[in-house]
Amino acid sequence: MLPESSPERLLQRRPFGSWLLGPADQSPRMLRIRVQTLLTLFSIGTNLIGAVVVFVLAVFVLPGPPGDDNLTLVRWLAFPIYFLAALLIGAVWSTRLARRVTRWVLEERPATRREQIATLQLPLRLTMIEVVLWLLAAVVFSVLTLALEPQSFLRVVVTIIDGGTVTCAASYLLTEFALRPIAARALADEPPPRRLLAAGLEARTVFFWAVGSGVPVLGLMLTAVLALIEGDVSSTRLSVVILALGAVVLVFGWFLTLLSARSVVAPVRSVRNALTVIGGGDLNVRIPVFDGTELGSLQAGFNRMAAGLRERERLRDLFGRYVGTDVVREALTSDSLGGEERFAAMLFVDLVGSTELAAARPPTEVVHLLNQFFVIVVDEVDRHGGFVNKFAGDAVLAVFGAPTELPDAAGSALRAGRALARRLAEELPEATAGIGVTAGIVVAGTVGDVRRHEYTVIGDPVNEAARLSELAKSAPGRLVASMNAVEEAAPAEAAHWEAGDTVTVRGRLQPTRLALPAREQLSSAGDVDH
Repeated sequence: MLPESSPERLLQRRPFGSWLLGPADQSPRMLRIRVQTLLTLFSIGTNLIGAVVVFVLAVFVLPGPPGDDNLTLVRWLAFPIYFLAALLIGAVWSTRLARRVTRWVLEERPATRREQIATLQLPLRLTMIEVVLWLLAAVVFSVLTLALEPQSFLRVVVTIIDGGTVTCAASYLLTEFALRPIAARALADEPPPRRLLAAGLEARTVFFWAVGSGVPVLGLMLTAVLALIEGDVSSTRLSVVILALGAVVLVFGWFLTLLSARSVVAPVRSVRNALTVIGGGDLNVRIPVFDGTELGSLQAGFNRMAAGLRERERLRDLFGRYVGTDVVREALTSDSLGGEERFAAMLFVDLVGSTELAAARPPTEVVHLLNQFFVIVVDEVDRHGGFVNKFAGDAVLAVFGAPTELPDAAGSALRAGRALARRLAEELPEATAGIGVTAGIVVAGTVGDVRRHEYTVIGDPVNEAARLSELAKSAPGRLVASMNAVEEAAPAEAAHWEAGDTVTVRGRLQPTRLALPAREQLSSAGDVDH
């Protein structure tokens, strides 16, 4: 089981950066319920805290003339009445807007371009509702203050606007956080052009710095102006005001900076975790794209990169199935034509009576038999370190020692021949095949045209192996090798072979000394030393 802190587990359990947002495959209904609940809680929480802080600062902390009991009673009544009314209006307004914009989620269909853009702009539009309500509060309480206590007008207006600005900024970041799963579904197919979205990362960073640091500092400066206007503020009172405002500035500035930093870190962290997973060899990774800024482009770019890597690996695997993994590795390191002389061993396998087989059986049955035959051949060649260079109808040419060098190429080919003879006799007796093995100097490399290459081996040993397979069709055990291959093999493998006649095979001028499996090996040809 993967540890909880591993990148794989984090991508599975926190695809959007937090467990609060749920898994990536949650149902549309559950997603709507989860997002609406978070939006409501965040909106009520931030605005309640902001409103209470503004009220306390305006009434009890900031310098100003003391009000009479009637004015205090009006403040205590007006504040909760407006807050509850604004909360009700804002909740209904925001919910209707969110449901209308995200209707496509419940309909379980991809978002259109217009719906995509509207979804990404939803945090801003929801925040603008709160901005309108805060501005309305500034107007209402400014009028109320002018009517009842004109000398406190500046204090009330400045406090409401200052506090409302910070509160709305925090609410925007929390709203953007809550809408990440829906934004990810909107961006699942293709992100819209950057020019259609909100400000980029640089503009956002500057804005939230201004709101989190500049606006609170401006509030401190205006507090000093209020103190100068009053003129009779004691040093103790001024100290209390500065300490209280300083604490508010520190807390709200820290909170806003934290939210802003996390909105930047979350997409970067998702890319980092996914890169770690890919580095571990797992290419089946896709991260949700839930950011509308350059960071979202980074997430989308990662997904394109991962898709490209998967496609490359698929092509590499497919390429390897046709030409062998060693040839793929050789092709990736060099794409030049030509070859080099190299000592290698050849193993040639040719099916006996394939023409009669094709005439006597249905084509589908013949293909099935050939596939069974090739499975056994490829399995033994791979197991002994060779690679299948060609499928020629009902014959197979396998090479040992090229393109990857083997410490005992001849011995590996001879062992593969003995194991192959045993398995064909035991597992596929209806497919009799002659097996020829030899070794020598060949030219191994890429031939063809610059537009199409083929890795091959060329030389006398290739022809000799093919001719030996013909002789093997009538030999005991259906396996014949050249003594040259036996002499080049390690003593442990050479001990399993004994010399036979000397013949001149068709197509060659030089005679070939044959080698056959030792007689005691005919009944146990597959007991291979590894």
